[in-house]
Amino acid sequence: MLRKLLVACVALASVALLVSGGGAAVAAPAKVALGGGSGILVLQGGNSAAACTLTTIGTDNTGTLYGLTAGHCGEGGQRVASEQYQNRGVLGRITFSNHKLDYAIIEFDASKVAATRRVGNVTIRSVQTTPPAFPDIACKEGRTTGNTCGVTWFADGIAHISQICVLEGDSGSPVVIGDRLIGMVNAYYYVGCIGPETGTNIKPILDDLPRRGVVGFTVH
Repeated sequence: MLRKLLVACVALASVALLVSGGGAAVAAPAKVALGGGSGILVLQGGNSAAACTLTTIGTDNTGTLYGLTAGHCGEGGQRVASEQYQNRGVLGRITFSNHKLDYAIIEFDASKVAATRRVGNVTIRSVQTTPPAFPDIACKEGRTTGNTCGVTWFADGIAHISQICVLEGDSGSPVVIGDRLIGMVNAYYYVGCIGPETGTNIKPILDDLPRRGVVGFTVH
């Protein structure tokens, strides 16, 4: 087996969430638009957080709003906020973190969050459950390095390796071919944006979701 040094792509960030207090009644703010490629903060206590990227967002067959990100971004029970709209406070919580597949489930408050298919230069309209293959060009949208693309070097039923540029904070970024979600960013080899990117493909995640109580997940 080829052995490589993998570097998890988590950035640390400080947070200053707005806590609602008393005072005159005001109109309810508009919902925060989140989708695959949105920057998120997983709160770690105090004013510290892990800054990661949302893979995608959608609903299960009960209409509950869920999102996905990399598993090493946080653990079950940790609160999640928008990096861009920290003044909106906590928007959801991680319900489960799978360290084998390195993905996490976030349950969002649908009264505070609006799902969007497009973030930056990535639009997700569907999922591709077959692995990508050389020389497919895959792209991602991440909170650190934005939209980058590269050739797919290898993929199997679980993971892929590509030449997409990623750095810390891009963990969880959606990996797409066209407008089809094929997986997420989890790490890079050796040196960011020089060494290849690697991540979990979407099919094993979708197959695992029902075991975690999320049945019939559909991207929005």
